[in-house]
Amino acid sequence: MPCLVVLLAIISPRLALFFVWLFSDVLSRAFDSWLLPLLGFFLLPWTTLAYAAMWAASTNEVQGFEWFIVGLAFVVDIGSYTQGARSRSSSA
Repeated sequence: MPCLVVLLAIISPRLALFFVWLFSDVLSRAFDSWLLPLLGFFLLPWTTLAYAAMWAASTNEVQGFEWFIVGLAFVVDIGSYTQGARSRSSSA
């Protein structure tokens, strides 16, 4: 299952989040409420997916180097927004 999620994440992190939510309870265990994963699905999908993966991979908390992975996913999310804005402004 983790390999399938990684392959889906390469295609679309939102699709991977949907399948993680559908077929496992990782998101409900990693986050206290349903609001943060829902916001993460729409705003920061890579960060939400990385946080849930790092939370499940360790002792049910994110610590140490795992925060670097979550931060890297945040940079990828922000980069996708800035790249999208840059491509829209150059094509106009």
